[in-house]
Amino acid sequence: MIEVRKYNPEDKELWNGFISTAKNATFLFNRNFMDYHKDRFVDYSLLCFKKGKLVGVLAANIVGNELYSHQGLTYGGFVVQSKTKFEEYILIIEYVLKYLTTHKIEYLYLKELPEIYTSSPSGEFEYIRFLLDAEIIKVDISSTIKMDSCIAISSNRMEGYKRGLKFGLKIIEVKGLDSFWNEILIPNLREKYNVSPVHGLNEMKLLKKCFPENIRQFNVYDKGELVAGTTVFETNNVAHSQYISGNSDNNKLGSLDFLHYYLIKEVFKNKSFFDFGISTENEGRSINKGLLFWKEGFGARATTYKTYKIETKNHANLSQVFI
Repeated sequence: MIEVRKYNPEDKELWNGFISTAKNATFLFNRNFMDYHKDRFVDYSLLCFKKGKLVGVLAANIVGNELYSHQGLTYGGFVVQSKTKFEEYILIIEYVLKYLTTHKIEYLYLKELPEIYTSSPSGEFEYIRFLLDAEIIKVDISSTIKMDSCIAISSNRMEGYKRGLKFGLKIIEVKGLDSFWNEILIPNLREKYNVSPVHGLNEMKLLKKCFPENIRQFNVYDKGELVAGTTVFETNNVAHSQYISGNSDNNKLGSLDFLHYYLIKEVFKNKSFFDFGISTENEGRSINKGLLFWKEGFGARATTYKTYKIETKNHANLSQVFI
């Protein structure tokens, strides 16, 4: 039997301790990350106990009578430990869905954590979502390099890298975010897409202060002038370029090609994966072809970020699985 209850602030230390040793979690699930935007969401995160011991968590928020994998996070799902066996995993999900049904919550929208982020095989949910008749309602495509494979970088990207060498560009990891945000990223997003970064500058500065080893800023300079940069989210397995941007001289200087060649070949060469982020728009229905072309030029290939819709009443489908 699994006991399920809602998270409350007194659980913070327990929650964070569990996340730090889980097989399918990153620092994004740490409450110090999740809580930076707690005013935007009604938190409905859940903890699952077996004989009084925490065995699973779900980062979530509620909207009406529907529960969502926390909408402030890129990915989500049921978080467990490496020692969790399949039968217990099914029980955790069954009892969570029962709990939600009891509390009149009809649907769970679950954003699955891509397996590149897991420390051990984590395909349990692929089978369970089949049993639950879960509906795929969104798929995003990210571009990922498997770092221990032969990375075939295209001639276009190599030409950009060589231009960076020719112009004598310098790459520096900096502690501050202000210059990149204010001089490059925000103006570019506003001009090209009329949007702002998902994270505000002050929010990102707060997060970087909380997670200095996980959030890193790399800037590119031409004769002392900032011309490009990227903000990297680093986890155990993955270096993920969260924000990438260059000024109007990027094509001439090759600044972003130069930067990412260096990150892939030097800074993060011992990571399992380097991830450029998604190129999909319109709820996954459209792909930014130019952006995808640039990322694939580094040898990156598709990783999927899937979102499922689950009817909570289908918990009954899990009760008679084993024979």
